[in-house]
Amino acid sequence: MSATIDLPEPKAATRFRPTVPPPLKEPLGLFEFLRAARKNPITTWMDAHFKLPVVAAEGAMGRITLVSDPALVRHVLIEKAENYRKDDLQRRVLAPGLGNGLLSAEGDEWRLQRRTLAPIFNARTVQGFSDAMNAAGAKLGRRLARRAGKPVDVALEMTRVTLDVLERTIFTHGLPSDPDALGRAITRFLEAVGPIDPLDVFGVPDFVPRIGRLRARPAGRFFAEVVDELIARRKALMAQGDAPRDLLTLLLAAQDPETGTGLSDLAVKANIVTFIAAGHETTANSLTWTLYCLSQDPAAQARLEAEVDAAGPGDFSMDRLPFTRAVIEEAMRLFPPVPFLSRQAVRDDRFGRIKVPRGSLVMVAPWVLHRHQLLWDDPEAFVPERFLPENRDSIARFTYLPFGAGPRVCIGQSFSVQEAVILLAHIVRAVRFHLPADHPPVTPLHRVTLRPEHGLRMEAEGRA
Repeated sequence: MSATIDLPEPKAATRFRPTVPPPLKEPLGLFEFLRAARKNPITTWMDAHFKLPVVAAEGAMGRITLVSDPALVRHVLIEKAENYRKDDLQRRVLAPGLGNGLLSAEGDEWRLQRRTLAPIFNARTVQGFSDAMNAAGAKLGRRLARRAGKPVDVALEMTRVTLDVLERTIFTHGLPSDPDALGRAITRFLEAVGPIDPLDVFGVPDFVPRIGRLRARPAGRFFAEVVDELIARRKALMAQGDAPRDLLTLLLAAQDPETGTGLSDLAVKANIVTFIAAGHETTANSLTWTLYCLSQDPAAQARLEAEVDAAGPGDFSMDRLPFTRAVIEEAMRLFPPVPFLSRQAVRDDRFGRIKVPRGSLVMVAPWVLHRHQLLWDDPEAFVPERFLPENRDSIARFTYLPFGAGPRVCIGQSFSVQEAVILLAHIVRAVRFHLPADHPPVTPLHRVTLRPEHGLRMEAEGRA
């Protein structure tokens, strides 16, 4: 039994409530909307979006219907998933850099990739990577302990450690590049393609140059070179019968259970880039937001430290860290890794009295859903206890979607959660972070994923 159970529950009035962009009271004009959406899309949500189950309106991108009713979320993402494909805007943003991997593929190509890759991320395989995750976490803990009393760029450290996990679980013979250089390339790529381009909003043909895509090209070329070398080196080892059994080897050897064929070289390359860019980025940001929330909530910090200390020395096991997991899940509720999911209706549909015309956009926005006043008690507050095992049944299905839902749910979610829990436990064992009084406002910025706009520099206090 965890020692954390004996700690008193904090009063509701004392809970931390992050400062985020307030919802709009009145709709923006077209050019104001485009300017705000390009700068930071989460600033464009209306007050009504957080209070009503469905909101349909005509906007710069045509008719958009936002659904926050759990039954309708299920309808869009599961029951009628074949009627709601990924929209053209997402594909235009992601495909040039990430290729036609799981994030951007559609139809038969997506189904082939999903069938082929699903066995790689089964529970047994993911659990088998816990040793590598613990090794990366222990290394990070030692590095942070040496920084005690000094300022730490938390966002940078989370990038470094998640790339370390990638090296230990996907590319166990190492990356053919400096991990920091790879981390910077990922950041530059997402910052370049993240801002919404008006040319994409208005459906201007792809041959017309986009500033963001031009800026992203160097990072894209860097990804391609790194991945090409990784694949060539690993294929040579596989031919010699001397390849490690990591995710890269499993990916190259994977076969469609229905046809017995493997993925094309292009599909393999696209999914490796996706694992590096999207997989690492979301976990790094989730940890960054978690440490920020903890720094502002002494009660949650104390309870988490008690649980980590009670787990004893050595490696951590996720099943002994329920509050650690709850802290991460609550941070992902307030700061979801992917703030919205958009779909395009293939055929006409109807949500009660609301028509959904063919070709129109339907959105499910975790940023809104996770803060919706009809779905959550005190939605703006950081309350990790919501996600403890004894309380999870009170959270209705399809109200919490940090990894999406349905056929296109994130294939690596169990990997990501296990990684985040183990890494956070090692961090908490080593140090406690404090936000300096002169730190700029910690504001969420939407750039494909959700990150602190000004980074996150905190002071580390040693615990050992």
